[in-house]
Amino acid sequence: MTVADAAELRKRLDAEKAEFHVVKNSSLRVAAKTMGLPDFEGALTGPTAVIVGGNNSAGVAKILKKYFVEKQKLEVKIGVIDKKLISAADLAKIADLPSFEVLRSQLLGLFTQNAASFVRLLDAKVKKEQPAAPAA
Repeated sequence: MTVADAAELRKRLDAEKAEFHVVKNSSLRVAAKTMGLPDFEGALTGPTAVIVGGNNSAGVAKILKKYFVEKQKLEVKIGVIDKKLISAADLAKIADLPSFEVLRSQLLGLFTQNAASFVRLLDAKVKKEQPAAPAA
């Protein structure tokens, strides 16, 4: 990975308020132990970088997946979200999820669709029970 590649990834991650850092494995071991993170010793071989921060884990995963597909230079070793170990395959699944905003709008759509159906049902029942208007 070149310096230009790292700068490009950092710029993309900035949109999600996440940061990319290349770290020494020994330093990461000490930091992980201090923070009470799960043991991921097996993943600490060769060059290692970490992504920290970000308010939207799925958004960060999407950025990383897209970047890795474009550049084909890096691979995900492992992830930690909320002090839980996440495999590379699970991170790829998270990246494939719709964004939080899309999920929210889909849920709202389900609520309004059901509410509209309920109102139509009540309206039909009221119309059925109303006596017919007298003919003039």
